[in-house]
Amino acid sequence: MKYTLLALSLAAAFAHAADTPAISGVDTQYIDAKVRPQDDFFTHLNGKWLESTEIPADQSRWGSFNQLRDDALAQLRSIIEGLQARKDLNVEEKKIAALYASFMDEARLETQGVKPLSGELGRIRAMKDKKALPGMIAHLNRIGVPVPYSIGVSQDARESTKYAAYMSQGGLGLPDRDYYLKKDDAKMADALAKYELHVAKILELAGFKDGAAQAKAIVALETKLAEVQWTRVENRDPVKRYNKTPIAKMGDIAPNYDWKQALSEAGVATKTDYVIVMQPSYLAGFDKIAQDTDLATWKAYFSWQLLRDASPYLSKPFAEAHFAFYDQVLAGVQKQPPRWKRGVQLVEASIGEGLGKLYVARHFPADRKERMQKLVQNLLAAYKQSIDSLDWMSPETKEQAQAKLAKFTPKIGYPDKWRDYTALQFSAGDLMGNVHRAANFNYNRNINKLGRPIDRTEWGMTPQTVNAYYRPTANEIVFPAAILQPPFFDARADDAVNYGAIGAVIGHEISHGFDDSGSQSDGDGNLRNWWTDADRANFKAKADALVKQYDGYSPLPGYYVNGKLTLGENIADNSGLAIAYKAYKISLNGQPAPVIDKLTGEQRFYMGFGQVWRTKMRPEAQLQQVKTDPHSPGQFRANGTVVNQPGFYEAFGVKEGDKLYLKPEDRVIIW
Repeated sequence: MKYTLLALSLAAAFAHAADTPAISGVDTQYIDAKVRPQDDFFTHLNGKWLESTEIPADQSRWGSFNQLRDDALAQLRSIIEGLQARKDLNVEEKKIAALYASFMDEARLETQGVKPLSGELGRIRAMKDKKALPGMIAHLNRIGVPVPYSIGVSQDARESTKYAAYMSQGGLGLPDRDYYLKKDDAKMADALAKYELHVAKILELAGFKDGAAQAKAIVALETKLAEVQWTRVENRDPVKRYNKTPIAKMGDIAPNYDWKQALSEAGVATKTDYVIVMQPSYLAGFDKIAQDTDLATWKAYFSWQLLRDASPYLSKPFAEAHFAFYDQVLAGVQKQPPRWKRGVQLVEASIGEGLGKLYVARHFPADRKERMQKLVQNLLAAYKQSIDSLDWMSPETKEQAQAKLAKFTPKIGYPDKWRDYTALQFSAGDLMGNVHRAANFNYNRNINKLGRPIDRTEWGMTPQTVNAYYRPTANEIVFPAAILQPPFFDARADDAVNYGAIGAVIGHEISHGFDDSGSQSDGDGNLRNWWTDADRANFKAKADALVKQYDGYSPLPGYYVNGKLTLGENIADNSGLAIAYKAYKISLNGQPAPVIDKLTGEQRFYMGFGQVWRTKMRPEAQLQQVKTDPHSPGQFRANGTVVNQPGFYEAFGVKEGDKLYLKPEDRVIIW
C-alpha cells in the first residue's frame, strides 16, 4: 500500500496536461553515436555538444549550470534596470537601484583612481607598532577584506540550539596553499611568479614606490601562512575542526597574541565566553609568524589585501589588472564580463534576498514550490525504504539513521521570512563605500546572532541561485527557486528524465546528511557518534573504495581528482542517483515505462542525470578545480557515478569488456 500511495504522490508531482503527450526530455541532438554509452556515457550523451560548443569568452567553463546562471543574470538585470526607470520605488528597491547605479557610473570611477581607499590605506599607514595587529585584522574582517584569520557565527556543531563564534584560517591571495608550496609543479610555480608580479603592479598603481620589493615580502609572508594552514582534506573532518576554547584560554593556543583586544574589537568578547577554533595548529603557527614578521611587511600585506579586494570596484587600470591575473591567468577567461553582469553580481552579493524577492515574484510560479515539496517528500520516502534494506548496517544504526531522516527540514524556492535590510545604506555616488557598508552590515548581522535563539527561517543561498545545499547543524536541505527548470526539471517531459535530474539533485542533498562528514551529526544537528563500531567500519571500507575509484580519474595530463577531497560529493552523487532510481521505479507501480524516442524509461532516467553534468572547462580553471573544489569534474560526476549503479548496467546492457564495466563486487553501493 505504501508503494501505491508513493506512486500516486509522485505522479502528481510530475503531472502535465493530459492532452499533451510527454516528451523524452533528453537532448538527443547531442548524442554521439560513435561513442558507446557502455564505454563513455558522458561523451556518448554530450559528444556533439562538446564538439560544437565554444566556451563564451567571458567564462572559465560552460555547461548546464553556467547557462542557467547566465540566464538568471539577464533576468535580474531586467529587474534592476526596470527599477531605475520607475519613480514609485519602495525603500529596499531604492537601495538596489542605488547600488547598481554606483557600479555602473564608470565615468566617476575613472576620475577617482585609488582615492576611494585613501581613508583605509591611511589607517594602515598609521599603525605604530605590532600591537595594532589584532585591531587591524578585526577591522578589515568587518569590511570583507581577507586577513590571516576570520571570525564568523554559525550554530554550535555540538550544541545546535546555540549560536557560536568560529575562527578559521585565511589570508592567502592564491586559491590554495598548493600554489605556494608545490615548488616542483611547473604550473603552480608559474602562477606564483605571476602572482608576485601582479601584487607589485597593483601596489604601484596605488602609488607605492617600492612595489616589487613589497610584493616579494608579501608573497614570502603568505607562503609562511600557507605552510601552517590545514589542507582542504584535513578541513573536511568536522570533529577535528571542532575545538571549543574559552576566550580566557586562547593564550594557550597562541600565547603572544592579544586575544582580548582581537575578540573585543571583533564584537565577540561581550557576547560569548568561548570560540570554536577550527585549526588550532594554524593559529599557533600564525602567532609565531606574527612575531617574526616586521611591521612594514604587515602594513604592505594589509594594503595589498585591501587593494586586492577593492580592485574590481576601482578605476579601469585596477579592474583590468585584477581581471588579467585572477580571471585570465588563474581561470583562462579571455574577456572581461560586461559591466552589467558584474554589477548584478555585486547586488546579489550585497542585498541578495532583496533582489531575490523581486526575482521570485516574476520568475517562480507558486505551483513550482508545491511540486518541489512533493518531490522532496517522495525522495525522503524512498530513502527511508532504502535504509531499511541495507545489508551492511545493523538494526541499531538503522534506527538512528531513520530518526535522523525523519528530522530533515526541506526548504523550497525562497525563505518564509525575508532578510531585513533596514540598517543597510547605499549611495549612488559611493561605490567603494557601498561595498564596505554591505560587508559590515552582513558581518554585524552575523555577530549579533550570538546569544539569540536560532533563526530556523534563515537561508544560506538566494532564491536566484542555481544550486542546492545541505546544512548539517540544522539538518536541512535547501533548493532555491532557480534550479527548478530544465535541464533539472522539465514540466513537459516524461517522469524518467526528471527523476534522473532533479530527483538525483534532491537525493544528492539528502545523502549529504549521510556522507562521511554529515553522517557524524545526528538529527538535531549535533556532532555525535550514532554508529556502532562495526557499521562505521563497514561504511569506511565503502568510502575508501570510492576514494580509490576517483583518485584514478585525470581531467588534465599529470593531474588527478583528489578522492579524499571530493569524497562527500561523490558519496552524495552515487547515493542520490541510487535513491532517485528507486523512487522512479516505485512511481511506475509495477507497470513498464513508455518508450520515447526509442529510449526506455530506465535509459532516459540515466540520460537525465548525465546531461545535467554537460560541461566544458578551460585548462586553467580545471587545474584550479582539482586543487580547490570538493566536487569532481562533470565528466566524472557522470561516468564515475553510473558505473556503481546496477540499474545502469541493466538499462544499457553493460557487460564485461566494456570500459565502464565494474565487477559487481567492485561497485560501491552505500545508501
